Amino acid sequence: MKIGNKLLGLALIASLGAAFSSAAVAGGVTTADLVNDAKTTGDVTTYGMGYGQQRFSKLTQINRATVKNLVPKWSLSLDSNQPQSQQPLLVDGVLYLPTVNATLAVDAITGKQLWKTPLELPEDVYNAVCCGNHNRGLAVHDGLLFRTVIDATIIALDMKTGKQVWKTLVEDYKQGYSMTAAPVIANGTLLAGISGGEYGIRGFIDGYDPKTGVRLWRKFTTAAPGEPGGDTWPAETYKRGGGSTWITGSYDPELDLVYWGTGNGGPWNSAFRGGTSMDNKYIASVLALRPKTGELVWHYQFSPNDAYDYDGVNENVLADIKVEGKSRKVMMHADRNGFFYVIDRTNGQLISANKFVSRVDWAKGIDLKTGRPILSEMSEKHHKTLVMEKADDVWPSALGGKNWMPMAYNPETNTAFANTLNFGMAYRTVEQEWKRGTFYIGMDFTGFAYDSKQPRGYLKAIDPLTGKDKWAVPLAIPHFAGVMATKGGLVFTGSMLGDFIAYDDQTGKKLWSFQTGSGMVSMPITWEKDGKQYVTVTSGTGGVYALYSGDERLKNTPTGSSIWTFALSN
Repeated sequence: MKIGNKLLGLALIASLGAAFSSAAVAGGVTTADLVNDAKTTGDVTTYGMGYGQQRFSKLTQINRATVKNLVPKWSLSLDSNQPQSQQPLLVDGVLYLPTVNATLAVDAITGKQLWKTPLELPEDVYNAVCCGNHNRGLAVHDGLLFRTVIDATIIALDMKTGKQVWKTLVEDYKQGYSMTAAPVIANGTLLAGISGGEYGIRGFIDGYDPKTGVRLWRKFTTAAPGEPGGDTWPAETYKRGGGSTWITGSYDPELDLVYWGTGNGGPWNSAFRGGTSMDNKYIASVLALRPKTGELVWHYQFSPNDAYDYDGVNENVLADIKVEGKSRKVMMHADRNGFFYVIDRTNGQLISANKFVSRVDWAKGIDLKTGRPILSEMSEKHHKTLVMEKADDVWPSALGGKNWMPMAYNPETNTAFANTLNFGMAYRTVEQEWKRGTFYIGMDFTGFAYDSKQPRGYLKAIDPLTGKDKWAVPLAIPHFAGVMATKGGLVFTGSMLGDFIAYDDQTGKKLWSFQTGSGMVSMPITWEKDGKQYVTVTSGTGGVYALYSGDERLKNTPTGSSIWTFALSN
């Protein structure tokens, strides 16, 4: 398909800048505010601290020299024992954030709760949620807040009062569907993804009218017969083929393209889905879509016929970087399958794909000419074997070389900072029939495979084009929190034991930490008001590692939830 006219994209941005003030107005956040979010330091209006999801701030007041003086200014209980995996938004001095069962507005300077809107959830809604009862964030536009709800609905709230403006049913949660990702506003359309890849769903991305909640389009992520890619699925397997879309996509307003990742195939047993002869479009991929229509402009598949639960949903970080001396508009993606991809975001051309973790069993490498993985002999066998007699150890595990927790990218040093994982799993395929409300994976999952002589994770500074470490901090217990980088030379993240930590971005040296009272699986933000820089983050343990790792070292980390804001003591 043809790529959209670049001049039209430039004209769109120019018209937005002329039509709207860059500051939030009485009616709420404007389209221009969203476009300019990464450039402004007094607000955070998008998931990812900018449409490109770099999670990088140019603020420098808190830096390598001063971070030792960082202290809490306030803390507020979120009144929940569920995991807190969200990133707050900040508009006009007010923080907005979701929990799994409520939405809150909090005064950013005092920590006073301004309003709280509880959700009325069905009692059985948690029965078919795979990896934690949580919500990752909000979208905001024109006086409204938008969020997904775990019962597979979307709601809009008035920013000033928290009152519900509209509610839309997306799918039937009793069929395994749920929603946990932050939606995104792109070119006037509200986009949202779906969860439920372990329950035999058919994945999709939806576009909605943000004023009314009326659905405008739906793009399924498993191709049906007669559609492009429909011949990559045997029989009717696409109907329960997975491809969930549970992490928020990025957006390039100049190209008018949204980049959204898709999840694992259903069931995990890839032989059931045709083996190596069937790619299963468009699971474990990134889709470049027109936000107004859902038109698929290009796609790239990270793991064709995915056999190992290697979701392709991890964040797609947008940047302009030098490649062989020329500036390229790229998308960077550290996939669960263990490879770090750099892709031309204008057309989907693969630029580089290199391992960013030490052990990758499923593929020998990625062919840059075809874009396809070069499968190992073991992986070839797994893709073709419907029932295995005994298990093989496979690295990375189903949690990947990196799980959902987003990396940060410093465009001034061309460095990505990511919490990575270093363990495998016992892999044995079995036959399985779909049953509503139960895991549909076609695998005898007995747990993870750890090497007692190695750490279970690393915080890494990575060269995107080579995948090589600039430095790596070994982690006995892996981090499952997002990463944020700043021009002050700092990298912020959190630990499963509850420590909020600042590292030196040049060396990886730990410079500061603070115990928040519960494990951290959230995403920090930083902002400034009246010349003072602040850092805000939530705390509340849970999520996939806490549920399935069997890590006894977490047993004394209590549940409970809170939001913290820090600033320099002087």
